[in-house]
Amino acid sequence: GLLTRLQTSAPTVRTLSSSNSFSQNIPSCLWKLGRLNHVAIAVPDLEKAQSLYKDVLGAQVSKTVALPEHGVYTVFVELGNTKLELLHPLGEKSPIASFLQKNKTGGMHHICIEVDDIKAAMTELKKKKIRILSEEPKIGAHGKPVIFLHPKDCHGVLVELEQA
Repeated sequence: GLLTRLQTSAPTVRTLSSSNSFSQNIPSCLWKLGRLNHVAIAVPDLEKAQSLYKDVLGAQVSKTVALPEHGVYTVFVELGNTKLELLHPLGEKSPIASFLQKNKTGGMHHICIEVDDIKAAMTELKKKKIRILSEEPKIGAHGKPVIFLHPKDCHGVLVELEQA
């Protein structure tokens, strides 16, 4: 009767065995991808954005730091497990200025992931036809070498890799 139909129509649940792990499909690299360091958000009004995170949401917010080499002002919002980086244009040629021209209210600009060996990552990514937006790493907001990967090679996301 009904019990027989219910037993035969129950879906089969598949489980992954420990011998069939995800890592078997990942080729070994000379470098290792680490944790998410931050998500960067371009903002048209840095003071208002700082106030939102500090005064309204109660987050710990850093002081504003100018990074002329990158054409930005940065502010970091501590979240415990990661950070938000608030970006505001520094100068007319800032990449954030052009981003804000297209996105008037701001928005997510890039994600930053740590790597244990940025030079090895660059070499291997170039071999895999991933475009890097600079010939050499630049010093980023944390005082560590960084590179950016072309968004068209990363499914529409600008990816920053930072030496851990």
